[in-house]
Amino acid sequence: MGRLKESSPVILLLLLLLFPLHQSLPQYLTPFVERERYQIPSTCRLHPDNDLYRDQEQHKVHVDIYEWKCGYCRKSFNEEKFLDQHFATRHYNLLNTTGTKCLADQCGALHCDYVLSSSKKGKSKCNPAAAAKNRHLCESLAHTCFPVSQGPSASRLHEHFLRQFCDAHTCTGKNKPFPRGGKKKSGVFYLAISILTLMLLPLFYLLVFLHQREKRTGTQALRRITKTGKKTKPS
Repeated sequence: MGRLKESSPVILLLLLLLFPLHQSLPQYLTPFVERERYQIPSTCRLHPDNDLYRDQEQHKVHVDIYEWKCGYCRKSFNEEKFLDQHFATRHYNLLNTTGTKCLADQCGALHCDYVLSSSKKGKSKCNPAAAAKNRHLCESLAHTCFPVSQGPSASRLHEHFLRQFCDAHTCTGKNKPFPRGGKKKSGVFYLAISILTLMLLPLFYLLVFLHQREKRTGTQALRRITKTGKKTKPS
């Protein structure tokens, strides 16, 4: 097994660069690849076997919304980024560098900057030369990962990859990354709404039951009054 010679701060920087890729690829590419039942060739830079940090990703245990656990030493963290920092400082010596490369090399092509800045306001200035370079790198990924000669599935994924990732590499601002959407996620907000609904539903049915019972009671009382009025004759 190869040993990484860089210092842990360098590894931490690489992990931070990889974070957007490990967010965007499973959401905007993987679901479409799985739907086509397509096997990505080993020559593709996005193939799992070519990911330097694949073993670390497999040792991430997502216990709950606010709990991540290290698969090496079982230490817990409340955010994934803190687990990445833990890997960089405590387990960097376990990385196997034999025949693997860092996916961060593909960040330009796969819009890491867009994922990182999606929650921030404002726009970064577009560099036409950088956009052209990233587009070329993106199209190269499409050709090597989804060669159209491999059949209809590869051809559809090739077209999808170009639209999903490559078309946005322009300074015109007309095209945005990931226009075809991706895997739907149920956020904390929807979870809270669901729990609130389950809590309020019994209360709603209780109110309906009480209203119906009160209505029936009122109707029966009115009938008794009516009957009594009919039996009583004026003197």
